[in-house]
Amino acid sequence: MAAPPASADAPRSSPPPPAAGDGTDRMVAKSEAACEDRSSAEALDRLLPPVGTGRSPRKRTTSQCKSEPPLLRTSKRTIYTAGRPPWYNEHGTQSKEAFAIGLGGGSASGKTTVARMIIEALDVPWVVLLSMDSFYKVLTQQQQEQAALHNYNFDHPDAFDFDLIVSTLQKLKQGKSVKVPVYDFTTHSRKKDWKTLYGANVIIFEGIMAFADKTLLELLDMKIFVDTDSDIRLVRRLRRDISERGRDIAGVIKQYNKFVKPAFDQYIQPTMRLADIVVPRGSGNTVAIDLIVQHVHSQLEERKLRWDMAALASAHQCHPLPRTLSVLKSTPQVRGMHTIIRDKETSRDEFIFYSKRLMRLLIEHALSFLPFQDCVVQTPQGQDYAGKCYAGKQITGVSILRAGETMEPALRAVCKDVRIGTILIQTNQLTGEPELHYLRLPKDISDDHVILMDCTVSTGAAAMMAVRVLLDHDVPEDKIFLLSLLMAEMGVHSVAYAFPRVRIITTAVDKRVNDLFRIIPGIGNFGDRYFGTDAVPEGSDEEEVASMG
Repeated sequence: MAAPPASADAPRSSPPPPAAGDGTDRMVAKSEAACEDRSSAEALDRLLPPVGTGRSPRKRTTSQCKSEPPLLRTSKRTIYTAGRPPWYNEHGTQSKEAFAIGLGGGSASGKTTVARMIIEALDVPWVVLLSMDSFYKVLTQQQQEQAALHNYNFDHPDAFDFDLIVSTLQKLKQGKSVKVPVYDFTTHSRKKDWKTLYGANVIIFEGIMAFADKTLLELLDMKIFVDTDSDIRLVRRLRRDISERGRDIAGVIKQYNKFVKPAFDQYIQPTMRLADIVVPRGSGNTVAIDLIVQHVHSQLEERKLRWDMAALASAHQCHPLPRTLSVLKSTPQVRGMHTIIRDKETSRDEFIFYSKRLMRLLIEHALSFLPFQDCVVQTPQGQDYAGKCYAGKQITGVSILRAGETMEPALRAVCKDVRIGTILIQTNQLTGEPELHYLRLPKDISDDHVILMDCTVSTGAAAMMAVRVLLDHDVPEDKIFLLSLLMAEMGVHSVAYAFPRVRIITTAVDKRVNDLFRIIPGIGNFGDRYFGTDAVPEGSDEEEVASMG
């Protein structure tokens, strides 16, 4: 938005904090006597005005990537803060980037509280909240010593790793997976383990220097400045740093007067003019927050992906099957096993037994497409044998829940020490879109050959999204193998058209799908037949979710 800063109230500049020797000295004197038992932090609560949301203050000593745990429960609904909907069309290409909101303002101005209020009011299922606190630079030994004595300026632009911030936000907007550092405020250092974030409908980036970098500004679709009275910000900072970060009140006051207030005057307050909206009084200004939410809703509606199942179904009719497809040879044995598992009268025990046999044959067939290289070994008779060995780094299996997990034992039986990941994709009954609801992938999967498993693929929508998830985690397309016991031609074409380098491997391909996108003649609901769950009534939501593979 190019309009000048707007707000529900007229913008106002914050009054200066109490001067040293005035009210601040009295606060120091009063609190030092109780510093040892930390009661000063509790006393500071009385100085804060009531907040309309009624939320308790944050309790943290480390920065949070806000996706752990991946649920944010509000009064209206549960909001997923990990995972995302598929903003990719039937061609596998990205439609629109995520909408990025920047929240700037002074230290302890209430940026995170405002962010949470926006998230709750937006009422959209996928949101990522990214804090600038995670991106402090790694300190040298000398800087560590200065920080311990409250002599290091954490409120200067140079204290932040803007290159990492920009690259992280760029990847998030593109729907990619990113790793975010976790900063420990008690030791002034980054923790060893970083957190993983994976895009969303909306990304909210908050921090004191959110508008201090030109490249960063260009990534923000909406810029909001939270303008809170300086006295309130000082009291909040005192309470937070004493109770949550283990600081003493004298050190907090020293740091505030030496670094925090000058940095606000020099670097932060001037960025107010860059904001699209200024929110005076922070979380207490519900009128301004309502205006923000209305604008974001209108932007999301413009960016919304309509997952066109009809287009997916008709896009590749009458085309020859792709070269990337490999179908297990239909020997009398294979056809006999298909006859058993397709028969509606087959018992559950027999269905499981022959399904497992087919899975084992399918996976053995799929492994023949992995890269192999020449190698020589010595036999027990002392003779050389010119053979072959796997030329990759590692094999990882990823199952699309729930039916895909039935293929995991077969994979483990033939691949020693294979790593396993899981993806849960379900169809939104209102939009018809496949949506990612759960994701657990092994670390450093980008170098592996990945065997993606689902027992049936009809339209290819869920398989396409699963492939997209792997690509977003930097798995090369030509290292992905999609395995399924049964596929429809429609699903084969859809996946192959969107991702022409993905290897598709199955035991059989059926010609068509019906109006409910079920494979014909098909195999029925594989999950229900395998797990023995009750049959689902025709046309019900649960059956529709299962049939969208």
